[in-house]
Amino acid sequence: MNTLFDKIWDAHVVSDLPDGPQQVYIDRLYCHEVTSPQAFDGLRERGIRCLRPERIFCMPDHNTPTHDQDKPIADPVSKAQVDALERNAKEFGLTYYGMMSPDNGIIHVVGPEKGLSLPGMTIVCGDSHTSTHGAMGAVAFGIGTSEVEMVLASQCILQKKPRTMSIRIEGELGKGVTAKDLALYLMMKLTTSGATGYFVEYRGSTVRSLSMEGRLTLSNLSIEMGARGGFIAPDETTFAYLKGREFAPKGEEWDKAVEWWKTLRSGDDAVFDREVVFDAADVQPMITYGTNPGMGMPIDGRIPADANPKSLSYMGFEAGDSLLGHPVDYVFLGACTNGRIEDFRAFASLVKGRRKADGATAWLVPGSWAVSRQIEAEGLDRELAEAGFEIRQPGCSACLAMNDDKVPAGKYAVSTSNRNFEGRQGPLSRTLLASPLTAAAAAVTGCVTDPRTLL
Repeated sequence: MNTLFDKIWDAHVVSDLPDGPQQVYIDRLYCHEVTSPQAFDGLRERGIRCLRPERIFCMPDHNTPTHDQDKPIADPVSKAQVDALERNAKEFGLTYYGMMSPDNGIIHVVGPEKGLSLPGMTIVCGDSHTSTHGAMGAVAFGIGTSEVEMVLASQCILQKKPRTMSIRIEGELGKGVTAKDLALYLMMKLTTSGATGYFVEYRGSTVRSLSMEGRLTLSNLSIEMGARGGFIAPDETTFAYLKGREFAPKGEEWDKAVEWWKTLRSGDDAVFDREVVFDAADVQPMITYGTNPGMGMPIDGRIPADANPKSLSYMGFEAGDSLLGHPVDYVFLGACTNGRIEDFRAFASLVKGRRKADGATAWLVPGSWAVSRQIEAEGLDRELAEAGFEIRQPGCSACLAMNDDKVPAGKYAVSTSNRNFEGRQGPLSRTLLASPLTAAAAAVTGCVTDPRTLL
Protein backbone atom coordinates (compact mmCIF):
# COMPACT_ATOMS: atom_id res chain seq x y z
CA MET A 1 0.00 0.00 0.00
CA ASN A 2 1.18 3.50 -0.76
CA THR A 3 2.33 5.85 1.98
CA LEU A 4 0.35 8.99 2.78
CA PHE A 5 3.03 11.00 1.02
CA ASP A 6 2.48 8.97 -2.14
CA LYS A 7 -1.27 9.52 -1.92
CA ILE A 8 -1.01 13.30 -1.65
CA TRP A 9 1.84 13.72 -4.12
CA ASP A 10 0.41 11.43 -6.79
CA ALA A 11 -2.99 13.14 -6.56
CA HIS A 12 -1.30 16.44 -7.45
CA VAL A 13 0.81 15.23 -10.41
CA VAL A 14 -0.34 16.98 -13.59
CA SER A 15 2.12 15.30 -15.94
CA ASP A 16 5.34 13.33 -16.09
CA LEU A 17 8.15 14.69 -18.21
CA PRO A 18 10.08 12.01 -20.12
CA ASP A 19 13.25 11.17 -18.19
CA GLY A 20 12.68 14.27 -16.07
CA PRO A 21 10.78 15.73 -13.13
CA GLN A 22 7.04 15.70 -12.55
CA GLN A 23 4.75 18.67 -12.96
CA VAL A 24 2.99 19.02 -9.58
CA TYR A 25 -0.03 21.21 -8.84
CA ILE A 26 0.33 23.51 -5.82
CA ASP A 27 -2.66 24.32 -3.63
CA ARG A 28 -1.10 27.17 -1.67
CA LEU A 29 1.83 29.52 -2.25
CA TYR A 30 3.09 31.76 0.54
CA CYS A 31 5.33 34.73 -0.29
CA HIS A 32 7.46 36.80 2.06
CA GLU A 33 9.72 39.73 1.27
CA VAL A 34 13.10 38.00 0.95
CA THR A 35 12.80 35.50 -1.90
CA SER A 36 9.91 36.92 -3.94
CA PRO A 37 11.04 40.24 -5.57
CA GLN A 38 12.98 38.61 -8.41
CA ALA A 39 10.10 36.21 -9.05
CA PHE A 40 7.67 39.08 -9.60
CA ASP A 41 10.23 40.84 -11.79
CA GLY A 42 10.32 37.70 -13.92
CA LEU A 43 6.56 37.87 -14.46
CA ARG A 44 6.83 41.51 -15.55
CA GLU A 45 9.61 40.75 -17.99
CA ARG A 46 7.45 38.04 -19.57
CA GLY A 47 4.30 40.15 -19.49
CA ILE A 48 2.22 37.59 -17.59
CA ARG A 49 0.00 37.56 -14.51
CA CYS A 50 -0.48 35.10 -11.65
CA LEU A 51 -2.61 32.17 -12.79
CA ARG A 52 -4.56 31.72 -9.52
CA PRO A 53 -4.06 34.78 -7.31
CA GLU A 54 -6.67 33.59 -4.79
CA ARG A 55 -4.29 30.76 -3.81
CA ILE A 56 -1.36 33.08 -3.03
CA PHE A 57 -0.87 34.89 0.30
CA CYS A 58 1.85 37.43 1.04
CA MET A 59 3.23 38.91 4.25
CA PRO A 60 6.53 40.42 5.43
CA ASP A 61 8.18 38.73 8.41
CA HIS A 62 11.99 38.41 8.10
CA ASN A 63 12.80 42.13 7.93
CA THR A 64 10.10 43.52 10.16
CA PRO A 65 11.27 45.16 13.41
CA THR A 66 9.72 43.91 16.64
CA HIS A 67 9.15 47.40 18.01
CA ASP A 68 7.59 50.61 16.64
CA GLN A 69 5.98 48.81 13.70
CA ASP A 70 3.63 51.77 13.30
CA LYS A 71 6.64 53.85 12.18
CA PRO A 72 8.62 53.53 8.92
CA ILE A 73 11.31 50.83 8.97
CA ALA A 74 14.62 52.54 9.75
CA ASP A 75 16.92 50.10 7.95
CA PRO A 76 16.87 51.02 4.22
CA VAL A 77 17.46 47.48 2.95
CA SER A 78 14.70 46.03 5.11
CA LYS A 79 12.34 48.84 4.16
CA ALA A 80 13.00 48.33 0.44
CA GLN A 81 12.22 44.61 0.65
CA VAL A 82 9.03 45.08 2.65
CA ASP A 83 7.83 47.91 0.40
CA ALA A 84 8.55 45.82 -2.70
CA LEU A 85 6.39 42.94 -1.44
CA GLU A 86 3.48 45.31 -0.79
CA ARG A 87 3.77 46.82 -4.28
CA ASN A 88 4.00 43.40 -5.91
CA ALA A 89 1.00 42.03 -4.05
CA LYS A 90 -1.07 45.06 -5.01
CA GLU A 91 -0.01 44.99 -8.67
CA PHE A 92 -0.74 41.28 -9.07
CA GLY A 93 -3.94 41.25 -7.02
CA LEU A 94 -2.72 39.04 -4.17
CA THR A 95 -3.85 38.92 -0.55
CA TYR A 96 -1.37 40.91 1.53
CA TYR A 97 -1.09 41.03 5.33
CA GLY A 98 1.23 43.96 5.99
CA MET A 99 2.92 45.19 9.14
CA MET A 100 0.43 46.23 11.84
CA SER A 101 -2.31 44.26 10.07
CA PRO A 102 -4.10 42.12 12.68
CA ASP A 103 -3.45 39.19 10.32
CA ASN A 104 0.30 39.70 10.05
CA GLY A 105 3.02 37.55 11.57
CA ILE A 106 5.55 34.93 10.59
CA ILE A 107 4.16 33.27 7.50
CA HIS A 108 4.63 29.76 8.93
CA VAL A 109 2.67 30.71 12.04
CA VAL A 110 -0.13 32.58 10.28
CA GLY A 111 -0.86 29.90 7.65
CA PRO A 112 -1.98 27.21 10.10
CA GLU A 113 -3.68 29.57 12.56
CA LYS A 114 -5.89 31.06 9.81
CA GLY A 115 -6.79 27.65 8.39
CA LEU A 116 -4.98 28.41 5.14
CA SER A 117 -2.87 25.26 5.54
CA LEU A 118 -5.12 22.22 5.39
CA PRO A 119 -4.72 18.41 5.29
CA GLY A 120 -4.04 16.90 1.88
CA MET A 121 -2.69 20.13 0.40
CA THR A 122 0.53 20.81 -1.43
CA ILE A 123 2.09 23.99 -0.01
CA VAL A 124 5.23 25.86 -1.01
CA CYS A 125 7.07 29.03 -0.03
CA GLY A 126 10.48 30.48 -0.81
CA ASP A 127 11.67 29.50 2.66
CA SER A 128 13.17 26.24 3.89
CA HIS A 129 10.97 26.05 7.00
CA THR A 130 7.82 25.66 4.90
CA SER A 131 7.96 22.10 6.20
CA THR A 132 6.17 23.53 9.27
CA HIS A 133 2.81 23.24 7.49
CA GLY A 134 3.32 19.49 7.21
CA ALA A 135 1.98 19.29 10.76
CA MET A 136 -1.47 19.80 9.25
CA GLY A 137 -1.14 16.66 7.14
CA ALA A 138 0.04 18.57 4.08
CA VAL A 139 2.97 18.05 1.73
CA ALA A 140 4.81 21.32 2.33
CA PHE A 141 8.34 22.27 1.28
CA GLY A 142 10.58 25.22 0.54
CA ILE A 143 11.46 26.30 -2.98
CA GLY A 144 13.89 28.68 -4.68
CA THR A 145 13.15 32.04 -6.30
CA SER A 146 12.91 30.66 -9.84
CA GLU A 147 10.42 28.08 -8.58
CA VAL A 148 8.39 30.80 -6.83
CA GLU A 149 8.10 32.46 -10.24
CA MET A 150 7.02 29.14 -11.74
CA VAL A 151 4.19 28.75 -9.21
CA LEU A 152 3.11 32.39 -9.53
CA ALA A 153 2.76 31.90 -13.28
CA SER A 154 1.32 28.39 -13.50
CA GLN A 155 0.29 27.21 -10.00
CA CYS A 156 2.54 24.23 -10.74
CA ILE A 157 6.12 23.28 -10.08
CA LEU A 158 8.61 20.87 -11.64
CA GLN A 159 9.96 18.49 -9.01
CA LYS A 160 11.58 15.10 -8.74
CA LYS A 161 9.54 12.98 -6.35
CA PRO A 162 11.40 12.51 -3.04
CA ARG A 163 11.88 9.17 -1.36
CA THR A 164 9.83 8.39 1.75
CA MET A 165 11.03 7.94 5.31
CA SER A 166 9.16 6.89 8.44
CA ILE A 167 10.35 8.22 11.79
CA ARG A 168 8.34 6.45 14.46
CA ILE A 169 8.56 7.46 18.11
CA GLU A 170 6.76 5.40 20.74
CA GLY A 171 6.10 6.08 24.41
CA GLU A 172 5.58 9.06 26.67
CA LEU A 173 7.86 12.09 26.86
CA GLY A 174 9.28 12.72 30.32
CA LYS A 175 9.00 15.68 32.67
CA GLY A 176 10.19 18.94 31.10
CA VAL A 177 10.65 17.32 27.67
CA THR A 178 8.99 19.14 24.75
CA ALA A 179 8.53 18.69 21.01
CA LYS A 180 11.59 20.91 20.52
CA ASP A 181 13.68 18.54 22.61
CA LEU A 182 12.34 15.63 20.58
CA ALA A 183 13.37 17.34 17.34
CA LEU A 184 16.86 18.17 18.67
CA TYR A 185 17.19 14.56 19.85
CA LEU A 186 16.30 13.24 16.38
CA MET A 187 18.89 15.56 14.82
CA MET A 188 21.51 14.42 17.33
CA LYS A 189 20.78 10.79 16.41
CA LEU A 190 20.30 11.15 12.66
CA THR A 191 22.65 14.14 12.07
CA THR A 192 21.85 17.09 9.82
CA SER A 193 22.15 14.88 6.72
CA GLY A 194 20.38 11.78 8.00
CA ALA A 195 17.16 12.45 6.12
CA THR A 196 18.64 13.99 2.97
CA GLY A 197 16.51 13.26 -0.10
CA TYR A 198 13.56 11.97 1.94
CA PHE A 199 10.13 13.28 2.79
CA VAL A 200 9.60 12.29 6.42
CA GLU A 201 6.37 11.09 7.99
CA TYR A 202 6.43 11.31 11.80
CA ARG A 203 4.46 8.45 13.32
CA GLY A 204 3.87 6.58 16.56
CA SER A 205 2.13 7.12 19.89
CA THR A 206 4.50 9.93 20.93
CA VAL A 207 3.70 11.95 17.83
CA ARG A 208 -0.04 11.34 18.19
CA SER A 209 0.12 12.65 21.76
CA LEU A 210 1.68 15.98 20.69
CA SER A 211 -0.44 19.11 20.60
CA MET A 212 -0.84 20.93 17.30
CA GLU A 213 1.80 23.45 18.37
CA GLY A 214 4.17 20.61 19.20
CA ARG A 215 3.58 19.01 15.82
CA LEU A 216 4.26 22.33 14.09
CA THR A 217 7.59 22.57 15.94
CA LEU A 218 8.57 19.01 15.00
CA SER A 219 7.64 19.45 11.33
CA ASN A 220 9.40 22.84 11.24
CA LEU A 221 12.75 21.24 12.06
CA SER A 222 12.54 18.47 9.44
CA ILE A 223 14.70 20.49 7.06
CA GLU A 224 17.49 20.56 9.66
CA MET A 225 17.93 16.79 9.21
CA GLY A 226 18.33 17.37 5.47
CA ALA A 227 14.78 16.24 4.70
CA ARG A 228 12.83 17.69 1.81
CA GLY A 229 9.96 18.07 4.24
CA GLY A 230 8.19 16.40 7.10
CA PHE A 231 4.57 15.83 7.98
CA ILE A 232 2.09 14.14 10.30
CA ALA A 233 -1.12 12.37 9.32
CA PRO A 234 -4.19 14.39 10.33
CA ASP A 235 -6.32 13.15 13.23
CA GLU A 236 -8.79 14.45 15.81
CA THR A 237 -6.14 16.83 17.19
CA THR A 238 -5.79 18.35 13.72
CA PHE A 239 -9.54 18.64 13.18
CA ALA A 240 -10.12 20.26 16.59
CA TYR A 241 -7.38 22.81 15.87
CA LEU A 242 -8.77 23.71 12.44
CA LYS A 243 -12.50 23.85 13.21
CA GLY A 244 -13.87 27.38 13.01
CA ARG A 245 -10.69 28.95 11.63
CA GLU A 246 -11.16 31.64 9.02
CA PHE A 247 -10.24 29.69 5.89
CA ALA A 248 -11.23 26.22 7.08
CA PRO A 249 -14.33 24.71 5.46
CA LYS A 250 -17.68 25.52 7.10
CA GLY A 251 -20.99 23.69 7.60
CA GLU A 252 -21.57 20.73 5.28
CA GLU A 253 -18.25 21.41 3.57
CA TRP A 254 -16.51 20.92 6.92
CA ASP A 255 -18.17 17.53 7.42
CA LYS A 256 -17.19 16.43 3.90
CA ALA A 257 -13.63 17.65 4.41
CA VAL A 258 -13.20 15.79 7.72
CA GLU A 259 -14.59 12.63 6.15
CA TRP A 260 -11.92 12.86 3.45
CA TRP A 261 -9.14 13.94 5.84
CA LYS A 262 -9.75 10.80 7.91
CA THR A 263 -8.63 8.73 4.90
CA LEU A 264 -5.28 10.54 4.79
CA ARG A 265 -3.03 8.01 6.45
CA SER A 266 -0.39 5.46 5.56
CA GLY A 267 -1.68 1.92 5.75
CA ASP A 268 -0.23 -0.64 8.11
CA ASP A 269 1.37 -2.31 5.10
CA ALA A 270 2.74 0.92 3.58
CA VAL A 271 6.31 0.56 2.35
CA PHE A 272 8.78 3.38 3.09
CA ASP A 273 12.20 3.72 1.54
CA ARG A 274 13.65 4.02 5.03
CA GLU A 275 12.23 3.42 8.52
CA VAL A 276 13.68 4.30 11.92
CA VAL A 277 12.19 3.86 15.41
CA PHE A 278 12.94 5.72 18.65
CA ASP A 279 11.83 5.42 22.27
CA ALA A 280 10.44 8.63 23.83
CA ALA A 281 11.85 7.57 27.20
CA ASP A 282 15.36 8.21 25.84
CA VAL A 283 14.64 11.89 25.13
CA GLN A 284 15.75 14.46 27.69
CA PRO A 285 15.77 18.28 27.63
CA MET A 286 18.32 19.10 24.93
CA ILE A 287 20.74 21.90 24.11
CA THR A 288 23.15 22.45 21.21
CA TYR A 289 26.85 23.14 21.73
CA GLY A 290 28.05 23.63 18.12
CA THR A 291 27.27 25.36 14.86
CA ASN A 292 24.64 23.12 13.32
CA PRO A 293 21.39 21.85 14.85
CA GLY A 294 22.65 18.27 14.92
CA MET A 295 25.39 19.19 17.39
CA GLY A 296 23.17 18.70 20.40
CA MET A 297 23.21 16.77 23.65
CA PRO A 298 21.12 16.20 26.78
CA ILE A 299 21.31 19.35 28.86
CA ASP A 300 23.07 17.50 31.69
CA GLY A 301 25.50 15.80 29.30
CA ARG A 302 29.01 16.63 28.17
CA ILE A 303 30.27 17.71 24.75
CA PRO A 304 31.34 14.57 22.84
CA ALA A 305 35.02 13.83 22.37
CA ASP A 306 34.59 13.68 18.58
CA ALA A 307 32.88 17.09 18.29
CA ASN A 308 34.08 19.28 15.42
CA PRO A 309 37.06 21.32 16.71
CA LYS A 310 36.30 24.29 14.42
CA SER A 311 32.76 24.54 15.75
CA LEU A 312 33.94 24.26 19.35
CA SER A 313 36.54 26.97 18.77
CA TYR A 314 33.87 29.30 17.40
CA MET A 315 31.60 28.58 20.38
CA GLY A 316 34.40 28.85 22.95
CA PHE A 317 33.87 25.30 24.21
CA GLU A 318 36.01 22.18 24.52
CA ALA A 319 35.22 18.49 24.19
CA GLY A 320 34.14 17.10 27.54
CA ASP A 321 32.67 20.39 28.76
CA SER A 322 29.36 20.49 30.59
CA LEU A 323 27.20 23.48 29.67
CA LEU A 324 25.27 23.55 32.95
CA GLY A 325 26.04 26.82 34.70
CA HIS A 326 27.54 28.44 31.59
CA PRO A 327 26.64 32.17 31.57
CA VAL A 328 23.98 33.29 29.09
CA ASP A 329 23.76 36.85 27.75
CA TYR A 330 20.60 36.66 25.63
CA VAL A 331 17.44 34.58 25.61
CA PHE A 332 15.16 34.44 22.57
CA LEU A 333 11.66 33.00 22.65
CA GLY A 334 10.00 33.02 19.25
CA ALA A 335 10.52 32.18 15.54
CA CYS A 336 8.42 29.89 13.35
CA THR A 337 9.77 27.09 15.53
CA ASN A 338 8.54 28.25 18.96
CA GLY A 339 6.56 31.48 18.61
CA ARG A 340 3.09 30.05 19.30
CA ILE A 341 0.80 30.44 22.28
CA GLU A 342 1.76 27.09 23.82
CA ASP A 343 5.41 28.22 23.82
CA PHE A 344 4.55 31.40 25.71
CA ARG A 345 2.44 29.45 28.17
CA ALA A 346 5.39 27.13 28.84
CA PHE A 347 7.84 30.02 29.27
CA ALA A 348 5.45 31.89 31.58
CA SER A 349 4.74 28.79 33.67
CA LEU A 350 8.41 28.45 34.56
CA VAL A 351 9.24 32.13 35.21
CA LYS A 352 6.10 32.76 37.28
CA GLY A 353 7.08 33.75 40.81
CA ARG A 354 10.68 34.34 39.71
CA ARG A 355 12.56 37.32 38.23
CA LYS A 356 14.59 37.80 35.08
CA ALA A 357 18.28 37.42 35.86
CA ASP A 358 20.27 40.63 36.17
CA GLY A 359 22.31 41.29 33.05
CA ALA A 360 20.35 38.92 30.82
CA THR A 361 18.56 40.35 27.78
CA ALA A 362 15.36 38.56 26.84
CA TRP A 363 13.48 38.93 23.56
CA LEU A 364 10.00 37.41 23.76
CA VAL A 365 8.51 37.67 20.28
CA PRO A 366 5.09 36.25 19.33
CA GLY A 367 4.86 34.54 15.96
CA SER A 368 1.81 36.59 14.95
CA TRP A 369 -0.53 39.32 16.10
CA ALA A 370 -3.08 36.58 16.80
CA VAL A 371 -0.62 34.99 19.26
CA SER A 372 0.01 38.43 20.77
CA ARG A 373 -3.70 38.96 21.31
CA GLN A 374 -4.05 35.54 22.93
CA ILE A 375 -1.12 36.27 25.25
CA GLU A 376 -2.98 39.37 26.45
CA ALA A 377 -6.32 37.57 26.67
CA GLU A 378 -4.80 34.91 28.94
CA GLY A 379 -2.96 37.47 31.07
CA LEU A 380 0.42 36.00 30.22
CA ASP A 381 1.76 39.47 29.43
CA ARG A 382 1.02 40.58 33.01
CA GLU A 383 2.60 37.45 34.49
CA LEU A 384 5.70 37.95 32.36
CA ALA A 385 5.87 41.66 33.18
CA GLU A 386 5.82 40.84 36.90
CA ALA A 387 8.85 38.62 36.28
CA GLY A 388 10.64 41.44 34.43
CA PHE A 389 9.91 40.43 30.83
CA GLU A 390 8.43 42.42 27.96
CA ILE A 391 6.47 41.10 24.96
CA ARG A 392 7.70 42.49 21.65
CA GLN A 393 5.80 42.87 18.36
CA PRO A 394 5.56 39.89 15.97
CA GLY A 395 8.21 38.94 13.43
CA CYS A 396 11.09 36.56 12.76
CA SER A 397 13.20 38.67 15.11
CA ALA A 398 16.45 37.14 16.39
CA CYS A 399 16.06 33.91 14.43
CA LEU A 400 18.26 35.47 11.78
CA ALA A 401 20.26 38.68 11.45
CA MET A 402 17.91 40.44 8.99
CA ASN A 403 16.37 42.96 11.39
CA ASP A 404 17.26 44.98 14.49
CA ASP A 405 17.29 42.01 16.90
CA LYS A 406 20.91 40.89 16.56
CA VAL A 407 22.97 39.13 19.22
CA PRO A 408 26.34 40.94 19.58
CA ALA A 409 29.66 39.32 18.72
CA GLY A 410 30.91 36.80 21.26
CA LYS A 411 27.69 36.79 23.28
CA TYR A 412 25.81 33.59 24.11
CA ALA A 413 22.10 33.24 23.31
CA VAL A 414 19.80 30.43 24.41
CA SER A 415 17.38 30.46 21.50
CA THR A 416 14.17 28.64 20.63
CA SER A 417 14.78 29.22 16.92
CA ASN A 418 15.83 26.62 14.36
CA ARG A 419 19.44 27.28 13.39
CA ASN A 420 22.70 27.89 15.23
CA PHE A 421 24.99 28.48 12.24
CA GLU A 422 27.95 30.82 12.65
CA GLY A 423 26.61 34.37 12.68
CA ARG A 424 22.99 33.25 12.28
CA GLN A 425 21.77 35.55 15.07
CA GLY A 426 24.34 38.25 14.42
CA PRO A 427 28.00 38.42 13.31
CA LEU A 428 30.13 36.19 15.59
CA SER A 429 27.16 35.51 17.90
CA ARG A 430 26.98 32.14 19.66
CA THR A 431 23.67 30.28 19.65
CA LEU A 432 22.52 27.45 21.92
CA LEU A 433 19.27 25.97 20.58
CA ALA A 434 16.80 24.79 23.19
CA SER A 435 13.14 24.53 24.15
CA PRO A 436 10.97 27.32 25.61
CA LEU A 437 11.30 25.71 29.05
CA THR A 438 15.09 25.65 28.84
CA ALA A 439 15.10 29.23 27.53
CA ALA A 440 12.95 30.28 30.49
CA ALA A 441 15.27 28.53 32.92
CA ALA A 442 18.24 30.40 31.45
CA ALA A 443 16.35 33.70 31.57
CA VAL A 444 15.73 33.51 35.34
CA THR A 445 19.10 32.04 36.34
CA GLY A 446 21.39 33.82 33.85
CA CYS A 447 23.04 30.54 32.89
CA VAL A 448 22.35 27.22 31.19
CA THR A 449 20.01 25.41 33.57
CA ASP A 450 18.17 22.10 33.45
CA PRO A 451 14.50 23.19 33.42
CA ARG A 452 13.52 20.05 35.33
CA THR A 453 15.19 21.52 38.43
CA LEU A 454 12.79 24.49 38.33
CA LEU A 455 9.54 22.72 37.46
